[in-house]
Amino acid sequence: MRFDWLLRESGNIANLFWWHVGLSVIPVIAALILSLPLGWLAHKSGLFKSAILGVAGLLYTIPSLALFVLLPLVLHTKILDPLNVVVALTVYSLALLVRTVSDGLGAVPPDTLQAATAMGYRPLQRFFMVELPIAVPVIAAGLRVALVSNVSIVSVAALIGTPQLGLLFTQGLQLRFVTPLIAGIVLCLLLAVVLDGLVILLNRWLTPWRPRKV
Repeated sequence: MRFDWLLRESGNIANLFWWHVGLSVIPVIAALILSLPLGWLAHKSGLFKSAILGVAGLLYTIPSLALFVLLPLVLHTKILDPLNVVVALTVYSLALLVRTVSDGLGAVPPDTLQAATAMGYRPLQRFFMVELPIAVPVIAAGLRVALVSNVSIVSVAALIGTPQLGLLFTQGLQLRFVTPLIAGIVLCLLLAVVLDGLVILLNRWLTPWRPRKV
């Protein structure tokens, strides 16, 4: 390890780190917003549920590098535009979260729904005030997977020059210099752990009625 190199490049590394944070988190937030109505539709659609979830699953099988390269042709953006990475990772996150939201809503006990209806809750009120809060733990589990996956997948975008921690990997490989490789790996692991912990804390804050493990 060359600590003098790390100190000299600390400003650039910090800049890449914050780019990595944005490119990992923004797609998950966008995908969560989109997955709520789609997951609800999959949950309620009966025969079409398998079709909706099947399409979502197929989206996740698209190779990330191919998507990064093809999206500029679709979005009419430049190859280095970070928007390409945001859109691609939103697609991947959406593919994960649609099933998660559907499963979370499906885990709501029927007697709870009947009680909410008997108390006068309208469908939209029941969704936001009863179904969605109960589904939070399942959705949070999907968010954890999506965030950790994005932290890893974002690194692939270094091959098209998008600024983030993956550039440390390509730099280390090109120069045969191990310090940026180790720095990139450590920062990616640290980011994944921090984001995972934040979702756990958010889940606990949103579900204060659930018993906590001692």
